[in-house]
Amino acid sequence: MTRWNLVISDDTDRSVRSYLARTGGRKGDLSRFVDRAVRQAIFWETLESVWERNKGLSPSEVQALADEAVTQVRASRS
Repeated sequence: MTRWNLVISDDTDRSVRSYLARTGGRKGDLSRFVDRAVRQAIFWETLESVWERNKGLSPSEVQALADEAVTQVRASRS
C-alpha cells in the first residue's frame, strides 16, 4: 500500500466525513472512499477518451475493432 498526503478544502473534508459518519463509517473508510473515487474518476476519464476517439466510427466498425481485440487477447493466452 502507498500513503498519500492530500490537501483538500475544508468543505470537502466536512462533507466526506459527514457522509461517512451518516453511513456508519469505520476506521479505514476514508481511505477506501478516496480509493473508490479515484478509480471511478480514472474509469470515466478513460471512457470519455474512448468515446471521443471513436465518435467518427459506426457501431459496426466499433464492434469489429472490439472483436479483433478480443481475438488477439485470446490468441495470446493460448
